[in-house]
Amino acid sequence: MNLTTQRPALEVADIIRAHGDEFRGKFAAILSPAQKKALRDLARCRSAALGGHVERCLDCGHERIAYNSCRNRHCPKCQAMSRAQWLQSQAEHLLPVEYYHLVFTLPDELSDLARGNPTVLYDLLFQSAAGAIRAVAAHPKRLGAVPGWLLVLHTWGQTLQHHPHVHGVVTGGGLSCDASGRMDASPRWVSCRPGFFLPVKVLSRVFRGKYLSGLRRAHARGRLRFFGKLRALASAAAFHAFVRPLYQKGWVVYAKRPFGGPAPVLKYLARYTHRVAISNARLVNLQHGRVTFRYKDYADDQRDKRMTLDTLEFLRRFV
Repeated sequence: MNLTTQRPALEVADIIRAHGDEFRGKFAAILSPAQKKALRDLARCRSAALGGHVERCLDCGHERIAYNSCRNRHCPKCQAMSRAQWLQSQAEHLLPVEYYHLVFTLPDELSDLARGNPTVLYDLLFQSAAGAIRAVAAHPKRLGAVPGWLLVLHTWGQTLQHHPHVHGVVTGGGLSCDASGRMDASPRWVSCRPGFFLPVKVLSRVFRGKYLSGLRRAHARGRLRFFGKLRALASAAAFHAFVRPLYQKGWVVYAKRPFGGPAPVLKYLARYTHRVAISNARLVNLQHGRVTFRYKDYADDQRDKRMTLDTLEFLRRFV
């Protein structure tokens, strides 16, 4: 049994320990309790502050002291065990069919509104993505069936900028239904065409329509809050003027090639459901109050690049 583990040269915890006090001092007024707790937990993870335990090799008797984990869901070091347990529990739910990967993204114009109203706008993102999948799949000219799906919310991009989107894993077929989406009395399985699920342009238009309709209802019911430069949108007329151009904009719905089978689906899901904003492996160095990390530039043929940020800006994006 090998008790040695290789620690990354740089961890998010190192950055928090070195500059967390300065960061909290500057942003204390706007940090949520959950963000404060994450910063505190990550800084203490696998350190003497959380206590420890003795690990012993059953073969040679070698012992070592191991410090306890923080178990915070945002900690890059605490995801491996929960990911393995989740994988084991979910394996029985997969069907022996094709699965497709869809991504539904909010336009940049709604980013600031989402920051101030995360519960309303993110719930609506889930509802609209699911509603678009169900509505388009139910159409008799498309699939005429109700598929199964799982959606996972991500609120960041590769450079840790605010980028709300949901990743969806959808079955390549479903249970037969009528045009309204109501399943047949004795439903049968309907498979999609091999290698093709649903047209993304149609999904995009339906997703856009459902989202903007729900957003206007939320405004009419007084469920939205407006701060700073968005205060003027409290007016119904100003809000409608703000929303109107979004009906003409193409909303991004992305469809990847189908997975090879249930095993790749599980591997993908575990990576995306147990994912934090940045892994320790992407960190390059911390020097002179600046952090350098690797990222994938999807707009430039997914090329690997590096970005350097002031430590306070890095931590602001991380939280």
